[in-house]
Amino acid sequence: MNDTDGAEVVAHRMEKLDFHHPYTPYDVQNDFMKTVYQVLEAGNGQVGILESPTGTGKSLSLICASLTWLRNHKATRHEAELRAAGEALKGEPAWLVDQLLQRKRDELVRAWEDREKRLVALQVKEKALEQRARKRRRVEVAADAGVPKSAEDEDAEWLLDVEGPDLANDPLSGLSKESREVLERMGLGGPKKRDDDEGMPKEDIKIYYTSRTHSQLSQFITELRRPAFPSSLPTSVAKDQAAASESVKMLPLSSRQRLCINPSVSRLGSVQAINDRCAELQQNKGGKKCAYVPREELLGQTHQFRDTALATLPDIEDLFRLGKSLAVCPYYASRAALTGAEIITLPYPLLLQRSAREALGIKLEGNVVIIDEAHNIMDAVANVHAAEMKLSELRRARSMLAVYVKRFGKKLKGENRVNVGRVGRVIDGLSEWMEKAQGLEHENGIVDSNELTRPKNIDQINMFELIRYIQGSKLAYKIESYAAHVDKDKDGAEARAGTPVLHSLVSFLVALTNPSSEGRIFYAKLSTSDVQLSYLLLSPTHAFASVASSARAVILAGGTMSPFDDYRHHLFPSLEARKLTTLSCGHVIPKENLCVWTLAGTRPGAPAFEFSFRRRRDEAMIRELGLALVNLCAAVPDGVVVFFPSYGYLDEVVGVWRAKGGTASIWERLEGRKTVLRETKGASSDEVLREYSDAILGGEASAAASAATRSGGALLLSVVGGKMSEGINFSDRLGRCVVVVGLPYPNAMSAEWKAKMEHVEATVTALNLGRGVAGEAAAAAGKQAARDFYENGCMRAVNQSIGRAIRHRGDYAAIVLADRRYGTDRIRGKLPGWIRGAMRAETADGGNANMLGGLMGALGGFFRRHKQGS
Repeated sequence: MNDTDGAEVVAHRMEKLDFHHPYTPYDVQNDFMKTVYQVLEAGNGQVGILESPTGTGKSLSLICASLTWLRNHKATRHEAELRAAGEALKGEPAWLVDQLLQRKRDELVRAWEDREKRLVALQVKEKALEQRARKRRRVEVAADAGVPKSAEDEDAEWLLDVEGPDLANDPLSGLSKESREVLERMGLGGPKKRDDDEGMPKEDIKIYYTSRTHSQLSQFITELRRPAFPSSLPTSVAKDQAAASESVKMLPLSSRQRLCINPSVSRLGSVQAINDRCAELQQNKGGKKCAYVPREELLGQTHQFRDTALATLPDIEDLFRLGKSLAVCPYYASRAALTGAEIITLPYPLLLQRSAREALGIKLEGNVVIIDEAHNIMDAVANVHAAEMKLSELRRARSMLAVYVKRFGKKLKGENRVNVGRVGRVIDGLSEWMEKAQGLEHENGIVDSNELTRPKNIDQINMFELIRYIQGSKLAYKIESYAAHVDKDKDGAEARAGTPVLHSLVSFLVALTNPSSEGRIFYAKLSTSDVQLSYLLLSPTHAFASVASSARAVILAGGTMSPFDDYRHHLFPSLEARKLTTLSCGHVIPKENLCVWTLAGTRPGAPAFEFSFRRRRDEAMIRELGLALVNLCAAVPDGVVVFFPSYGYLDEVVGVWRAKGGTASIWERLEGRKTVLRETKGASSDEVLREYSDAILGGEASAAASAATRSGGALLLSVVGGKMSEGINFSDRLGRCVVVVGLPYPNAMSAEWKAKMEHVEATVTALNLGRGVAGEAAAAAGKQAARDFYENGCMRAVNQSIGRAIRHRGDYAAIVLADRRYGTDRIRGKLPGWIRGAMRAETADGGNANMLGGLMGALGGFFRRHKQGS
């Protein structure tokens, strides 16, 4: 069979595939699910970059495709194992072969039935268990309230450990020997010591699903509860069971900050302090030990936690409540459920940091990684590795260190004394450089790490060893907690939670150990007395490589992934073309529900709309934009959202519109059409959104009374990249029209963007030189790659803003791109496919068709049709 025949067979099999979608899927959803399935089936490091607009059921499609593949894959593997067992018995009597194979089939079915019956029974008993747990005697938290402590007890609480657990690399970070043995007995963190009759069968292949926010993960779990999937038994042995539903075994993972049920720890606030205090309470020093960590006498509760978690599709809040009801730590007990889970949800940082994965016992090798809302992924990688340090924070850290040394200095011996001295020297050296930086000519710029570490000869200190010591001894937590204790005694009140400055210092020291080729350190003057140092990861390639190179397959999915080039070049630069699949789905809305227009100007002879950095302050052009919006507000019912390139430019535009002429100002004319609201930098968006929604959904009567000429609704002036451009749902009447003013290019002269573009240019140039490309051609390719990277950053922000409007199949909206550059092939090619498909061919000609008159005609007909159809 040739390749063409093979492709036809695969296509035919995909057409017949049932994805178990709970509704009748749209064509675009079928295309999306087929593509996900094909990427997972191919495996071997395959990558899929998939774009499916908001409102097309992307999360449910991901669930149906990935879990259908997983169940089919397991069934196929079981079938192959049975065939292999039969092959191994060739030559034996037929009756013996049949008997042995039947025994294997029966064992497989029996194990499956036992597990499913157990999980179903747990679902039924869940409420009864919760009620019984509430009546149980609560284990008191070892807070030692009112118990007098000796001086030795206090010293034990704050004295440094010469050696301690390495939280970054220990899968059972900080647990005592007793607690480790309990978890190792369940197969986590070490070899199984004995078969456990109460154990949960291991799932060899897992799906790791990650998204940006906790609420997005909760929404995914809600969607996961909708479909039902068949069993993973092969059809040759399942018979009636093959048609039966098999429950999905899902586990949400999170940090101690969200899961800790010990109030003396959870109240510490910062994740670093919580991690250190948690590890401290495993050591039972000074008579203190956390009462909730899994141990021998809590083995029954830990098993109950594991089984209930796998039976009930819980979210993080459910795990927290379950841990409290069983009086067992949900952070550690959830690890016991890890081996039996098919799908695991976790936020970006827990997946993207190797140390976080190791601490949680996550192994990506041979498993599937699905990254949702993936348009954020490169920024997320950078944020995970970012670090900041202020001069004011270093001064505070030095003060804390002095307080600690004054109390415990004489008790510090050997390695502890040496390393505390090194920490003080590092603080002094960084402070010295930052104090001198206040006299630098520029307000911000790049710092060479060698220059930064020269003061006090801190470049002679082995930073790797110092960081390992700080993490192992929990120095940051102990010094900060002792300083807080001293402050509390002075003030007679609970110390206020503040930034854990010594933990911030450790993060910054970790950044200092990164190769200079991967990141840069920047300084910025914050005031006359304060300076900030920031570490920026220039490229996510190396940091993401541990994910990309380990997983069986990686899916990047998002509502607005266009343009795709950056993901390919900066996350998977070495990936073979045959291992990459891209897909840009259309929208589920009918084509008549979308009107897309490039607005190049208002009329012939007036300034053309080109809001470039060079031309954007042209007041005549700004006034023409205002007049265009006055007309647009008359034609568009309900809500209009306008996105500007920056807060500063929005302020400038509003200033021009407010200026009085011979008649009413443009601002007054806009207010005569709709309630006008604007987003402001630093202010909460909640109040503005409430007023905007009220003006559209609940304020028509009052609006009509205050302005007889007003057509109703509201106009919201917002900013690309601001609070309104991502995560806000302007569906239905809240977003009948979205206007994007100009192209929101980042400030190419900022130190950060200059460094990013120089890094891209240098990397691509060197890559081409290594391939034998001539010097001039290699340099030209590098410059073009830097320009593309810069422009792609702009277009991702535009596409996110556009995506605020259409949110479901019955929605309809107009999208107006107010800049003639949107009519060029280069820019249009970086818009999502569903937007490009709705743009008229003539919008690229820059002629009268792109003027306000044509737009008003199109909008009038568009909204009349929908008014008649409603």
